[in-house]
Amino acid sequence: MKPSPRSLKLLEIFGWYGAIAILSAYALVSFNVVPADGWAYQLLNLTGAIGVMIISFIKQARQPALLNLVWALVAFIALIGLAIK
Repeated sequence: MKPSPRSLKLLEIFGWYGAIAILSAYALVSFNVVPADGWAYQLLNLTGAIGVMIISFIKQARQPALLNLVWALVAFIALIGLAIK
């Protein structure tokens, strides 16, 4: 089932959010604004990967979808580790 134009626009927004979130997380860690083992970094990675993964699945771009599925799983596991610390 193909999404409606309105739904597709919303999914595109999720995809753009995802790209911006992942790049922001990388920049924030690279410039020592946030720690790599902190909540902000991992949440940006998790939500960003989900955003890119959603639009990738919709557009049937399997490679970025798989990459971001793994990226999201790593971030999720890291968040669990932070929660039980």
